[in-house]
Amino acid sequence: MSEVQTVENMVSITIDGIEYKAKEGEYILNAARANDVFIPAICYLTRCSPTLACRLCLVEADGKQVYACNAKVKEGMAITVDTPNILTERRAMMEVYDVNHPLQCGVCDQSGACELQNYTLELQVDSQSYSIADTKRETSNWSSVLHYDAGLCIVCERCTTVCKDMIGDSAITTVKRGGDALGKEWKDTMPKDAYAMWNKLQKSVIAPSNGTGLTNCSDCGECVAVCPVGALVSRDFVYSSNAWDLKKIPATCAHCSSGCQIYYETKPTSIEDRTEKIFRVTNEWNYVSLCGAGRFGYDFENATAIKDEVAFANAIEAFKQAKVIHFNSVITNEEALMLQTLKEKLGVKLINREASAFQRFLNAYSKASGNSLYTLDFKEVMKSDFVMSLGTSLRNDNPNARYAFNNVQKMNKGAGLYFHPVGDALVPTFGKSVEIFNHKAGLEEAALYLMLDLFSDKEQLSSEVKEQLDRDHLVTILGGNAKKFADAFDKMMKKKENFSLMVGEDLYFHENAENIAKLIALLESTSAVKVAMIPPKSNSLGVALICDLDYEAEGYTIGYNESGDFRLSALGDGDLDMPAMNQQEGTLTNMHKRVTPTNAAVEYHGYELNDVMKVLVSAPQETIDWTPYLPVAKGFKSISFDTLPNGYLNDGTENRGYLLETTITEVEAISVEKFDEGKALEGQIAYRCNPQRQFNDFSDKAHQIFEAFGLYVSPAKAETLGKTVVVEFDNGELTLDVIVDDRMEGDIVAVPDFKSAKNIYELFGELRYQTVTIREV
Repeated sequence: MSEVQTVENMVSITIDGIEYKAKEGEYILNAARANDVFIPAICYLTRCSPTLACRLCLVEADGKQVYACNAKVKEGMAITVDTPNILTERRAMMEVYDVNHPLQCGVCDQSGACELQNYTLELQVDSQSYSIADTKRETSNWSSVLHYDAGLCIVCERCTTVCKDMIGDSAITTVKRGGDALGKEWKDTMPKDAYAMWNKLQKSVIAPSNGTGLTNCSDCGECVAVCPVGALVSRDFVYSSNAWDLKKIPATCAHCSSGCQIYYETKPTSIEDRTEKIFRVTNEWNYVSLCGAGRFGYDFENATAIKDEVAFANAIEAFKQAKVIHFNSVITNEEALMLQTLKEKLGVKLINREASAFQRFLNAYSKASGNSLYTLDFKEVMKSDFVMSLGTSLRNDNPNARYAFNNVQKMNKGAGLYFHPVGDALVPTFGKSVEIFNHKAGLEEAALYLMLDLFSDKEQLSSEVKEQLDRDHLVTILGGNAKKFADAFDKMMKKKENFSLMVGEDLYFHENAENIAKLIALLESTSAVKVAMIPPKSNSLGVALICDLDYEAEGYTIGYNESGDFRLSALGDGDLDMPAMNQQEGTLTNMHKRVTPTNAAVEYHGYELNDVMKVLVSAPQETIDWTPYLPVAKGFKSISFDTLPNGYLNDGTENRGYLLETTITEVEAISVEKFDEGKALEGQIAYRCNPQRQFNDFSDKAHQIFEAFGLYVSPAKAETLGKTVVVEFDNGELTLDVIVDDRMEGDIVAVPDFKSAKNIYELFGELRYQTVTIREV
């Protein structure tokens, strides 16, 4: 799929007499925005379903009044944005919004960045025609991060819509609040839409959908981001700063491989202390949704670093004797290139557990498929109408993959298959056409054989593969009901045209990872299914493309944010300080196969890796001077950092950095192995998996990310365990507090890996699942 719409799916329309091109079937409102034409709208979100809550987007299309957020363009359509009647109705609706809205703009946390203010001025509401007694509306804290002021709420329903259509939590809803309805005497004196809106505002409020007053959600804060007024605010941000005092620093979130666009919003700590402090993170919410780590996990900078010359001299000596550099993927592409340069110049070995497994998997896939990279990005996944997920815990591993799976169901009338050994109560709520397979760990190949049976052109498959395609048997061993699935699948396939498969870390850390990569390539080559891969950690894709990684190594080890004989650390706890990701300029390679720039939000006063490079080998003056030298052979472009764009166009086109160049080569017929049912793990199984919002030491350092390091279990499993347990592996043990995850189901327990000091990869080895013994302390 192309980022630019082709001529074939564009139509000609006129807006106020001027001809424009628009995507066929697009909503009028989106078509207008893409062509820089303003139509007022408060309730509509670009990637979500229209709610018609505000009704301000009223326009005339081919002589008939319609709502621009809910009416689609067609060839030759003539649209008029403003008519005398439409202007009268819009003004009446804005008067209704304003009538009882508190006049506290001077102290409101929206502090001028308020769409209600903007539209009141835009529509020239300078007097009030209506009045009615207001009712008391209490403020409340929905969670540890969410503050709601019902008095400021205009019930636009943006928050409930994004929570349902994008995030998939459906954690908040519109409820009755007992206000008085507008008297019938007003019905004939005001526009119908304004009358209906008034009654809604008087009688409705937003509340947690579980009825407890507290949200059972992911604490992503996307509801805060989309709120057009000051009704929803981060508890940490309440009364902390005026929006106009904050400087916006465009950056890329480095917590997971989504690499989302963010703004760090900063200002000096005080008049006396001019040190910049991050007060919050915001995003371009019409085009990208953040998770809780991206929004709230921002204060992880290495604040106390100084240029310690003795420590730096020790570091240089350590590098000179080093045999190994042990690092993780929370680094920039430029730093990865520096490490690769050290390997080439000094002969050190490079160890990165998560990226090396992904690198091997990518190489096996590329060799079998001929594609230098996987075929889809996750924005293209969201355009599909049948999506599958294999080898990833959607709720925990990568929020944007979860958002894509949910959005396909909600927005595209889609269907989905979810394969995973750990039960998750959230995934079935995404849509009625989602089939769940909670199979045994180790049977991932059987899931791919089922997909081959469901979607492939059998004429293109070898006889050996076709022998494995017993659908009823495959469904059964994967934990499904063969008869029920047969009936469901026929319904799921109706009117489906675009098929996508998301695969994740379980497959990269699999005993038969190479064969799984070949099966994925075979599925793509014999069916309409296209694949998107979830890189396991922050910049794993960039590291996998840039570095020649080693699998095993011994000798004196430099640890970069990992264990080692000499440690470089951006956490402030090593032998030599390094800058954290919110203190660096550079680029990251995200799961959308895009190289994106990031910028420093707060100051850093210590040494950088490039300072080490300048002593050890020939190196440019600044870290970002490495950017043009990223390997072109691996798809990077020779572009200087300062020329990289970092934003979105009005039509939603992403204009951040650049897409990796990909190549396709001819390959021989793909040969795959049979799957072995005997590979299924039995007994007590531990799964290496982080709780949602935790990804690494840096998310853990942030003060609003509170998910603890412990043993995460389902409510049913918790009843069989004590408060603290010992988890015994073949090569070690952990003592962990038991933490209940009320959305987990089944007996498998989850052991996090976000604390590098715990060396969890050493316990799990080359696998993500391990058979363990659990005993109560």
